Amino acid sequence: MRGEIQFLLDDAPRRLVTLDPTMTVLDYLRQVEHLTGTKEGCNEGDCGACTVVVAKPRDGRLRYQAVNACIQLAGSLDGCQLLTVEHLAKSGKLHPVQQAMVDCHGSQCGFCTPGFVMSLFAMTRDHETVPDEDVIDEILAGNLCRCTGYAPIVRAAQQAYEHDPCADAFAAHAQATAKRLAAMQDGEPLVLEDEAGERRFYAPARLDDLAELYERAPEATLVSGATDVGLWVTKQLKRPQTVIYTGRVAELQRIEEIDGALEIGAGVTYSDARALIARHYPDMGEVIRRLGSVQIRNTGTLGGNIANGSPIGDSPPLLIAAGATLHLRKGSARRALPLEDFFLDYGKQDRAPGELVERITLPLPAAGSVFRAYKVSKRFDQDITAVLGAFNLKIEGGRVTAARLAYGGLAGIPKRAAAAEAALIGQPWTEETLAGAIAALAEDFQPLTDWRAGAAYRLKAAQNLLRRCFMETTQPETATRLVGVGAFTG
Repeated sequence: MRGEIQFLLDDAPRRLVTLDPTMTVLDYLRQVEHLTGTKEGCNEGDCGACTVVVAKPRDGRLRYQAVNACIQLAGSLDGCQLLTVEHLAKSGKLHPVQQAMVDCHGSQCGFCTPGFVMSLFAMTRDHETVPDEDVIDEILAGNLCRCTGYAPIVRAAQQAYEHDPCADAFAAHAQATAKRLAAMQDGEPLVLEDEAGERRFYAPARLDDLAELYERAPEATLVSGATDVGLWVTKQLKRPQTVIYTGRVAELQRIEEIDGALEIGAGVTYSDARALIARHYPDMGEVIRRLGSVQIRNTGTLGGNIANGSPIGDSPPLLIAAGATLHLRKGSARRALPLEDFFLDYGKQDRAPGELVERITLPLPAAGSVFRAYKVSKRFDQDITAVLGAFNLKIEGGRVTAARLAYGGLAGIPKRAAAAEAALIGQPWTEETLAGAIAALAEDFQPLTDWRAGAAYRLKAAQNLLRRCFMETTQPETATRLVGVGAFTG
């Protein structure tokens, strides 16, 4: 058992022996380290003004990722290197991405600039040559600028490569830094208390330890990426007594293809899952691309999205349509259930106190099946879903032989459209059959009304998404998708 958190702040070692379990990285930087370059904007992971870069050793090298400091818990920094805008300039010389922002007039009021700079810096770690403009746009989708406009910032991203940003001081010391961070990974469980000794932060490193701890302390708040819990802290001002961080448990971060299925650990982030999922389910990969921003996808996890049980979570309807199985664990006891059976009612899931989500089994598409998924939201990027439809059909000889239709955002839980499925199975894939399935959707759901959309709009959108699937499978020459931005009309 270790009673301190160890990490690097740039090259300087840091050790925390007391910790408020819900202190964010942003508050730590500004209030403890007095590094005020990182800004607080929205304080909910939307605007990107607080973007910092976290580096972790992976496969013998450092992996740099942009994250939102405002909702990232400071306890998650154990074994990492934390970089802020103050750390990029070396020996009195600006980093190439900083210099490019100056040269291209990419800053006006300057409030958002540190976040943009850090996103661009992370970009140079992933791309040795200048990316295409659409890739730059995706990388910057989580950074909002309200006065400069994005064209100068995109030009800065391109110009930065004229000065070889990949051959900087960080690259020169990457191997040594990776060794320092690897030495911190001792496999010991962490436990820290706040200064009053009343609240605790746990970070086990083994799945068995996590399961045992959570069974003993079922009242604890489990945290993976904190993309939801972070908002409980910053917006609802919740202060849980006990926080258990799962990000050090390697078993939860595995994703592999085994026996015709993808086995996805509950701690696998969207960024890590996307490429492998998209290889088999392109539409699912496109929905993940629109889920939050790069910063959110770098920390948010599929397991966390499921366990949280939000009716507007994007991953559950996708996985339900694909026939995913959820694996749960309480202590040493394990059980599995179809994912659609996990969601019981609004805010209620089939998960006992002290029981955690361990992994998801996602079967690979059956031969001859058709999988389509569509997300409807007010903005294309960085927006919460109003309605998400996912459709898994098998059509043989012009007849629907199997159908799994799932929706999210439409009602109080993500669920299958049982009546619509029944109207399709065994019937010819025709306009007449489609009309029957569309009408049946009104029996399947009691649509929500909130500030995103009204019930009537949601039902009509859900029906039209099924029609869109029909058009794509029967009229492939008809344009249904925006050219150059993926699979969705937003």
